[in-house]
Amino acid sequence: MMMIEGDALPTLASQRLVLRWLEHRDADALFEIFSDREVMRYWSSPLWADHADAVEMVESVRRHFAEGSLYQWGVARRCDDVIIGTCTLAQVDTQNRRAEIGFALRQDHWGQGYMTEALRTLLTFSFEDLKLHRIEADVDPRNAASIRLLENLGFQREGYLRQRWFVGDEINDTVFYGLLRSDWPTI
Repeated sequence: MMMIEGDALPTLASQRLVLRWLEHRDADALFEIFSDREVMRYWSSPLWADHADAVEMVESVRRHFAEGSLYQWGVARRCDDVIIGTCTLAQVDTQNRRAEIGFALRQDHWGQGYMTEALRTLLTFSFEDLKLHRIEADVDPRNAASIRLLENLGFQREGYLRQRWFVGDEINDTVFYGLLRSDWPTI
């Protein structure tokens, strides 16, 4: 069963941002984000080395959307529609009304509240429109900024998984967070 009907993701808007369907025209902006060593420092996959990775990402997002297993929005500034990040609902489980959240933001936009704004928009849509019951996050324990962001949004730490991800030559731990629908209105 699809949680989102149609040929593309709905556009979600906030004060400064638009969460929108990724297009091929966004490949350069995506490559800039996912080829940045600092952005990818705590990611569960290596940084991109080739522009073709960005084109493949757009295609992959479309395939997964058609399957109903992953919904990934580009985060664009309203003022110029340039993609500065992504927000994702992955591992979408319609039977149990849960998904995992993921996000990335271009480094020159860190510390300006953009991802807080984008995630609030996505979480509201997820709980109110998609009727999800639970959203989970998997974070490298060294990623203090993402942990702080999740905790400020009401996510609760639920576990520590040792040596969960192989990224290049390194194996990394993860901290697991969860947010329930019943927790969201109190934020």
